[in-house]
Amino acid sequence: MNTFPSQKLKAILQALLVTFLWSTSFIIIKLGLYELPPMTFAGLRYVIAFMCLLPFALTKKNIIKIKKLKKPDMKKLIVLGIIFYSVTQGAQFLGLSLLPAVTVSLLLNFTPVIVAAAALFFLNEIPTGIQWIGTVLFMAGTVLYFFPVDFSSGQIAGLIVMAAGVSANAASSVLGRSINRTEKISPLIVTVISMGIGSFLLLVTGVIIEETVSISLTNAGYLLWLAVINTALAFTLWNKTLRTLTAMESSIINGTMLIQIAILAWLFIDEPVSLKEGIGMLIAAIGAVLVQLKFKSFLSRSVITDRNVR
Repeated sequence: MNTFPSQKLKAILQALLVTFLWSTSFIIIKLGLYELPPMTFAGLRYVIAFMCLLPFALTKKNIIKIKKLKKPDMKKLIVLGIIFYSVTQGAQFLGLSLLPAVTVSLLLNFTPVIVAAAALFFLNEIPTGIQWIGTVLFMAGTVLYFFPVDFSSGQIAGLIVMAAGVSANAASSVLGRSINRTEKISPLIVTVISMGIGSFLLLVTGVIIEETVSISLTNAGYLLWLAVINTALAFTLWNKTLRTLTAMESSIINGTMLIQIAILAWLFIDEPVSLKEGIGMLIAAIGAVLVQLKFKSFLSRSVITDRNVR
């Protein structure tokens, strides 16, 4: 009789652990950016994560499934890899080199609002009343966070980069949902193919356009932790929790990340948050949770589309 409550508690604790790991990604990336250029850093992280997941995708059963993929499906996976990994992840790492971690996190939480609007037109998914309320709350919280507007040139560049990144993230969410809701391709195959294509393209781009640097032992540790623990392990554990947690429970736990990142940024990289910014951030987080509620059931079908970038 006590089995279900204990399973629920275990899933909640596991989900909170995952959001904590994802929140630490922002701090680890900020620390790593002191030495590593952003595009190369991002490319290395996801190439390593891809290599970790590849053995699980190369089973006899999965190889047969991959060979049977039709050209239209493969094209979608290629586009998904480019948009979600090459563009979105590259923009996040570049944005973190120009903006505070909390600001980047807040802007990434704008994704569900764009997805809700895009899904209305492309997937015929009509937002509910609670989602419209969430959108208004998110916008109000964001305005409060940034008010009064006073950006330096570097911050303006960061905002432009993140605007592109958030748009790409939203587009990848819609595309990922259109792929995964048919359930023709397993989440693991979707993830491995798209991550492999997008991460290698991102790494090659970084190597070409950025200065070549040597990787210290510390940053090698950062890369391995981000790839193995915060990406491969965390995404796997998160999807496991989705078997037990409801859409609302998952969304609420997701919504705690913005607060976690703010606390971690204050403690470890000296990025304090004012009372006004904190209130705005809290309002925006609540709004983001409300917007995500309807779509969570679709997001649970794919590792890639479940979270923005962690």
